[in-house]
Amino acid sequence: MVAGGVFAPGHLGELTRVIPFEMVDAVLAGCGCAQRRVRKLPARVVVYLLLAAALFEPAGYLAVWRKLTSALEGAGAVPVTGGALWQARTRLGPAPLRALFDLLRGSSAAPRTSGAWWHGLLVCAIDGTTLDVPDTAGHRARLGKKDNQYATAGYPQIRLVALVACGTRAIIDAVFGPTADGEPAYLTRLLRSLRRGMIVLLDRGLSSNALLASITTAHADFLARLSAARKPPVLRQLPDGSFLSVLGGTTVRIIECQITIATTAGTRTGTYRLATTLLDHRRHRAFELVKLYHQRWEIESAYFEIKKTMLGRRVLRARTLPGITQEIYALLTVYQALRIAITDTTLTAPGTDPDRASFTIALHAARDQVIQAANVLAGETIDLAGTIGRRILASLLPARRLRVSPRAVKRPLSRYAYKSLRVDRHTYQATISIDILTNPPSP
Repeated sequence: MVAGGVFAPGHLGELTRVIPFEMVDAVLAGCGCAQRRVRKLPARVVVYLLLAAALFEPAGYLAVWRKLTSALEGAGAVPVTGGALWQARTRLGPAPLRALFDLLRGSSAAPRTSGAWWHGLLVCAIDGTTLDVPDTAGHRARLGKKDNQYATAGYPQIRLVALVACGTRAIIDAVFGPTADGEPAYLTRLLRSLRRGMIVLLDRGLSSNALLASITTAHADFLARLSAARKPPVLRQLPDGSFLSVLGGTTVRIIECQITIATTAGTRTGTYRLATTLLDHRRHRAFELVKLYHQRWEIESAYFEIKKTMLGRRVLRARTLPGITQEIYALLTVYQALRIAITDTTLTAPGTDPDRASFTIALHAARDQVIQAANVLAGETIDLAGTIGRRILASLLPARRLRVSPRAVKRPLSRYAYKSLRVDRHTYQATISIDILTNPPSP
C-alpha cells in the first residue's frame, strides 16, 4: 500500500518505514520547500526519487522513476520527462536531503547491540575518503584535479570525512568539500558529534597534538596511532609495559607493540605506537587496547560499501555543485537507512553482531522492495526485521575471522612494475602475534 494520487511514486519500498512520509514532510516544511500547490512531481516524491537514485546508482533518473512506478499501475503515477525530473531536483535543492541525513545519522546501536561497545564505551573511528565527480569545466575550476609529472589526471574529487560507529558501521556524522582542504580541517567540524562515552580510533594522519586536544575537550576518549618520528616523553612506566606521557598538554598513556603477521604471502613485522586517554592500566589493559585498534578498519569497510557496493566505483551523476551536495546527502541517507535496518534486524537475533549481516544482501533486498512497491507502510503488528531483515538472517556471514590484507600495488604503473608485490587476493588465513614493548623510547 502506497500514498494515493500523484504522491504514489513517493516511496522507498520497505525502507520507507525508516524514512516515513511524516519525516519527509516535516523536513520539507522545516526547509521551506513544501509546495504551495500540488504538482505532477510533489516535493515529497522528488525526495524519494533522489533516495531511490542512491539505491540504483547505475540507472539514470528516468530509469529510477520507472522502478518507482513499475508496480503502481492505476495508482495515480503520471508520465514524466527527463527535463521535468531535472527541474524538480533543481527546484528542491540540497537542503531537505541534508536535513534528512541529520535526522537519521547516529550510531543506531542499542545497549544490547553486540560488538558496538568496549568497556561501556561506544567504539568509533574518524577517517576520510574521496568521491569522483564529473569532469566538467566548472568542477575543474572549483575542485581542481590531481597533478602528476606529466599533466593533470583523473576526475575532480570531493573529500568525505566521517565519524562512524565501528560496531554497526553507521554514520554518526559526515562532512565533505574540496580536496584542497585536508582531512584534519574536516575533523574539526565533526567535534560537534563527539561526546562522553565514546572512544575514537584515529590513524597517524589525524593524531596531531591540536586534534587530540580538541577531542579531549569534547569529553571523548581516543586511541590514536602515532608516527615513528614522534618521541613522547616518559613520565611514568606502568606495569603492563605502557607509560604515561603528555602530548601538547594532554596527559596520555603510550603503548608500544610489535605486531607480526604471517600469511602464505610471507611474514611482516611492524612496530606500532598508540596513544590513549584511558590511563588506568588495570581497567584497560595494553594488550586489549592494541586489539581494539584493529576495529579502526571498520570505517574502511563502510567506505567500501558506499563506494563499491552502492556506487560501483562510478562517478557521481550531478554536474553542478548544488547537485553534487544533493546527491551525496542522498547517498549517505540511504546508506544510513540500510544500516539502521541491519542493526534492527540483528536485535531480533540476540547475540548476533551486525558485522555478520551482508550489506550486499540488504541492498539488493531493498531494491527489490522498491521495484515491487512492497511493505511501504507498516502493518498493525510491528515487524522489526521485515523482508530485508529475513533475507539478511537467512544468509548470515560467519563469525568474524582475523582480516589481514598484505599491502600490494592495486594499480601498477605498467604491466611489469611491482610484479613482485602482487599477492593472492584469496590469502586471508593468517597468524598474528602481539608483543608489548617494555623499553620506552629515549627522551
